[in-house]
Amino acid sequence: MLLIQYKTATSDRRVGILNGDTVTALDGYATMLDLAADAIGRGTGIASLADGAAGGAMESYATIAEQGRLLPPIDHPDPAHCWVTGTGLTHLGSADTRDAMHKKIGGDVDALSDSMKMFRLGVEGGKPAGDLPGVQPEWFYKGDGSCVRASGQALDMPDFALDGGEEPEIAGLYLIGDDGQPYRLGFALGNEFSDHVTERQNYLYLAHSKLRSCGVGPALLVGDLPAHVAGVSRVIDADGRVRWEKAFVSGEQNMSHTIANLEHHHFKYGLFKRPGDVHIHFFGTATLSFADNIRVRAGDIFEIEAPAFGPALRNPLAVTAAGHARVKAL
Repeated sequence: MLLIQYKTATSDRRVGILNGDTVTALDGYATMLDLAADAIGRGTGIASLADGAAGGAMESYATIAEQGRLLPPIDHPDPAHCWVTGTGLTHLGSADTRDAMHKKIGGDVDALSDSMKMFRLGVEGGKPAGDLPGVQPEWFYKGDGSCVRASGQALDMPDFALDGGEEPEIAGLYLIGDDGQPYRLGFALGNEFSDHVTERQNYLYLAHSKLRSCGVGPALLVGDLPAHVAGVSRVIDADGRVRWEKAFVSGEQNMSHTIANLEHHHFKYGLFKRPGDVHIHFFGTATLSFADNIRVRAGDIFEIEAPAFGPALRNPLAVTAAGHARVKAL
């Protein structure tokens, strides 16, 4: 099942089931947060709850998207209660990339860079047997809900940034129950937009490079993530010409960690089990236009699509004034 959040022509919020180009509104649920909280309270799944409420007005998805009425698949009325985080060095990539990476991490561990040591740890221990936790992954904080952009909205690159490149990823979407239990609603396409030039200067700049906006959606895929997800990532210029295009893969078949292991090492912290909080957690990628020496420009459009997730996630790139603040002493 695919679910979207959107606004009606009169700006009322709705949750709808997406089937092809048809969006069927759910009666009684204005937000995905309402739907998820009710599912937790009833002890039932989101899919069955949505099926039972699917009696509202029908609209064309294309019309909603063209009119800029799409919303992220989940948000929170107080953006400070939506955590946006992620894990890196988790994906094995294509067969060629995978083979090259295994050769790179072979041999003497001490001769590897810190990043390659981390990747090797994941390959060796990211998929533990049974319910035991495996090795912990690289982890980063991206921002709160104010950095999340719906499909169609611009990803804003601050004017001090050295780059603003796409990262085609899958994100897990979660709500913390009243008892502190994390509940996964499902998965969505994501563009974990980052400053790769800054990161390449020194890996200790990773934290700086991640504090950017990100694209999520348009649809929430309810249920388990397929073991193999195949998609395509593109950079399209302002005139509609494709500047760069490349296939990407995700899902556990193409990862060095299980989803359960990545979730374990995020939600093991009490800070991330605060009742009522929303979490959007990116699972990583192995495909970047930056790696192919593409330098993006304002006006370029990032397009990320994978058939399992329905319509593509599309976000233009915009450069915005940072508005540097001078601190005042009191």
